[in-house]
Amino acid sequence: MSQMHEIKPGQSIELLKELHILTRDGKMNQDSRRKLKQVYHLYQFIEPLLQQRLDESGSVKLVDHGAGKSYLGFILYDLFFKAPGRGPGDASHVYGIETRDDLVQKSRELAARLEFPAMSFINLSVAQSMASPLLPATVDLVTALHACNTATDDAISFALAKQARFVVLVPCCQAEVAAVLRKNKAKALSAGPLAEIWRHPLHTREFGSQVTNALRCLQLEAHGYSVSVTELVGWEHSMKNELIIAEYKNLPRRRPAERLHEVLAELGLEEMGERFYAGAAPAITSP
Repeated sequence: MSQMHEIKPGQSIELLKELHILTRDGKMNQDSRRKLKQVYHLYQFIEPLLQQRLDESGSVKLVDHGAGKSYLGFILYDLFFKAPGRGPGDASHVYGIETRDDLVQKSRELAARLEFPAMSFINLSVAQSMASPLLPATVDLVTALHACNTATDDAISFALAKQARFVVLVPCCQAEVAAVLRKNKAKALSAGPLAEIWRHPLHTREFGSQVTNALRCLQLEAHGYSVSVTELVGWEHSMKNELIIAEYKNLPRRRPAERLHEVLAELGLEEMGERFYAGAAPAITSP
């Protein structure tokens, strides 16, 4: 298949070169082809959510939290927001939040060069981003692609604070829960056989990752969200492959909140209750 046939119509060739999906002479290697497939597959999940909010309210405010080089934000802007009726002058906007100032500056320069005016890149911490006047009081969709370890939890906290309608997460490197499991392993083993599941170091890491994402799902459900979990792409492309999609539907909160705390207690993770806080959230007005 021709390389150009793998690129969607109207997509910015300069952007694909800047993101190193295409070489300077327009070539695409196997690694780039795999990367592009992942991005397109993720876009297939996100595009209907963006269109739904656009149809409901006439605009879409998307925040990419822990944006890094803003890879995802740029692709989403290029494929969706730059189309007529979706971007500049229509109140739609893409915000990239990143703590590394050098990456923020590079993203600003690239957006200016590509003439993507409805993109903003802001150097803020999680706590700062929740209160900053540079961001709207509420947003429509929060994404976090491979936000490492607790950065995914930071994105969830931000989404809850900003009453996001949708939350789309591809978690990465979930080490915090595994560290607590490891610390409390001797006590857990003496308490019963369940700790055999994470007795060996490799299992501690893998089980910790699984538990982390299960707790994140419960946390979102305990704030009224409907949650689905699926694969992003085939496992042959990436091991960091879990895709969590949440939509706020004002669902009952008590049972998932209870289950969250029960899981924490069962696994000896009570000290992490604040991280996965499941208290009542303010009602979200929608659409």
